[in-house]
Amino acid sequence: MSLDVVVVGCGGHGREVLGIVRAVNAAAQGRPVWRIRGFVDDRPSEVNLKRVQRLEVPYLGSTARLAEQPVGTHLALGVGDPTARRAVDRRLAAYGLPAAALVHPDATVGPDAVHGEGLIAFPGARVTTNVTLGRHVHLNQNSTVAHDCAVGDHVSVNPLGAVSGDCTLGDGVLIGAGAVVLQKLRIGAGAIVGAGACVVRDVPVGAIVKGVPAR
Repeated sequence: MSLDVVVVGCGGHGREVLGIVRAVNAAAQGRPVWRIRGFVDDRPSEVNLKRVQRLEVPYLGSTARLAEQPVGTHLALGVGDPTARRAVDRRLAAYGLPAAALVHPDATVGPDAVHGEGLIAFPGARVTTNVTLGRHVHLNQNSTVAHDCAVGDHVSVNPLGAVSGDCTLGDGVLIGAGAVVLQKLRIGAGAIVGAGACVVRDVPVGAIVKGVPAR
């Protein structure tokens, strides 16, 4: 029996999330895991609405339409920015709908990894062993999280980002595209690691670091 899912966000990230849903269904070989009900978005641009239309998936309307969805409908938050994703998550909690965990068939999550609701692992993402992932963590294309890491809620690791073993990432951390976090480091909640940076020391809460080495 397929589960209903609604994608929240018509932007590029949301449409990529739809692609993961479709890939999961294709890998199920004729027994789809998900029944796609459509997109919701409070402020979609005309351009994004046209792009959604090309995907042949309905735009249902604003997030208020979630109140009309069947009990048990899952939500996939197609919101790339961690701060915005946390805000949307909190606002949508009033609807009482569960979050979908989506792992692309070309991603790998270790058998002893533990994750909260709403994990989205994009194609090529790699999570190894003894990793804990919080709520609504997004691991973008070809990103890696190595052994013994603890990753907080609403974290994003952008494409080609690499988190080495035994690291701790606080809630709402953003690891930019192509950035590297060396082993045994702590990245404070809300910190941003710029694209292409190499982190060689702990990063304080809310800090923005960039460069090689990251400062």
